[in-house]
Amino acid sequence: MLPSEHRLRRRQDFATAVRRGRRAGRPLLVVHLSESEDAVTGRPYGEGDPVATTGRSSTDPHSTGESPSPVRAGFVVSKAVGPAVVRNRVKRRLRHLMATRLVGLPAGSLIVVRALPPAGTADFADLERDLDSALRKLAAPRGGRPRDTGTASSPTGAGQ
Repeated sequence: MLPSEHRLRRRQDFATAVRRGRRAGRPLLVVHLSESEDAVTGRPYGEGDPVATTGRSSTDPHSTGESPSPVRAGFVVSKAVGPAVVRNRVKRRLRHLMATRLVGLPAGSLIVVRALPPAGTADFADLERDLDSALRKLAAPRGGRPRDTGTASSPTGAGQ
């Protein structure tokens, strides 16, 4: 089970993760990851941050100021996935999968996992494969690797 302090509950937190975060889509789900400013900049928590001196963050109700806030995850499973029994099964599976993967994410991150309609008929191993694949993509450095266009010319296209 996903511990209480690691759950997203507020609409504002879901919106922050979806709007400001990076996205990785897979056939069964879409994962949005919004890293905290401290995780992105690499600076120690609270250094030059007025929020840390007040001990509260407007986006993190769990923040105490002593340590970085925990990684928090939320799940979106719409009626398109299936009836209530199926949606609840998908949510339980995703919560179980995320509980063991939180340690690999930067502290203070917000993650939203949105199940797509095929997730309703997928088995546990398929959800696990897609979630791991999405998290690997999001863990890659920003900008990713350069795309291979299949030509040996320079990136500017000169010489063609």
